[in-house]
Amino acid sequence: MSSQPEFAFVSACRDPKVNNCPEVATNIPGVVALRDSSKPDTIFTMPAADWVTLTAAVKAGEYDLSV
Repeated sequence: MSSQPEFAFVSACRDPKVNNCPEVATNIPGVVALRDSSKPDTIFTMPAADWVTLTAAVKAGEYDLSV
């Protein structure tokens, strides 16, 4: 049985009073981990290259729900 790496999550919340913020960990080479601060035991991981692709798409507005 393999153990889960020790991710060092950082909150992406702009308001510290909010308790359901996205958290990101990039301390494991080649892996990005994501979780919701209100559900810290549920962790989603992806290759770092996929994270680069995702963040570029977000910055380009591909997932803008306000339009």
